Amino acid sequence: MEPALVVAVAAALAFAWTNGFHDASNSVATSLATGALTPRVALAMAAVLNVVGGLFGVSVAQTLSRSLLVVPVNHPGLGLVIAALVAAIGWNLVTWWLGLPSSSSHALFGALAGAGLAAGVAVDWATLGRTVLLPLLVSPIVGLSLAWLLVAALTRAVKDAAHASTLRRFRLAQTLSASAMALGHGLQDAQKTAAVVVIALVASGDAAVGDEVPWWVRASVALALGIGTAFGGWRIIRTLGRRIAPIDPMTGFSAEIVAAGSLYAASGVFAAPVSSTHVIVASIMGGGATHGLRAIRWRHVRWIVLAFAATPLVTAGAAFALYQAGLGWS
Repeated sequence: MEPALVVAVAAALAFAWTNGFHDASNSVATSLATGALTPRVALAMAAVLNVVGGLFGVSVAQTLSRSLLVVPVNHPGLGLVIAALVAAIGWNLVTWWLGLPSSSSHALFGALAGAGLAAGVAVDWATLGRTVLLPLLVSPIVGLSLAWLLVAALTRAVKDAAHASTLRRFRLAQTLSASAMALGHGLQDAQKTAAVVVIALVASGDAAVGDEVPWWVRASVALALGIGTAFGGWRIIRTLGRRIAPIDPMTGFSAEIVAAGSLYAASGVFAAPVSSTHVIVASIMGGGATHGLRAIRWRHVRWIVLAFAATPLVTAGAAFALYQAGLGWS
């Protein structure tokens, strides 16, 4: 394996680690907020299920490896990948430090587009928009709407039940919903990084890869994602659990179930990438909105939405600059 490819693969695994560290909140924040799980149990469970999820499914990785870029072979292509990954890693660390939930997926795709523009490679914008950007934009709307509907339906269904026993049952149910969310996060996000490794392999001249995602790629990316999750990004966990909307066991369960279902549907049915961060934030907002719009903490939500919008733009600009500065070896 040539040195440039080694650097590209190492950067991809580092990105997967920051992805897990940054997005651990997506799987555990609501369960920790309601006391359904302890921090140690929640992070251990999420880490293991991230690894398990990362080992299954290649459809999203295949979609991305075919749709993102036509990467040139050898050093220009590998430099493009490295510049993109460094930019995405940097943004993950910045937003973690600020305690802002942001999409690692948008960070990665924006960085790849920026580096691709710097390298002058062909970008199929129509395919990219249809298979990548549209699902990423639609999924938060779906998450918010479905979470509102589910909480409203559950509230009506248990209105005559004892309040304390209802909360206890939903708190127990959150163990399952958090597990489903962690598995879905691994299923989605590991495939995105695996796709970048496949792009790097193709750029190195490995024509045998084709549409396949080698087993060693899936296993190493899944493991890096799980290890990152085990560390837990506590700054963002606090934001999701306390600063978007009040979370009780019913709304926490509903948000996790809706977000997890969105991840499974996108991966298994549409072979499309969605952001686990976007869907869980939207689902928490949808659940909270059942108590009225004033229940949503708009001051914090505005900063989160700003981070969502800035993510692909910032990483695209950073990757463009990094490539031009020399990571493209051009």
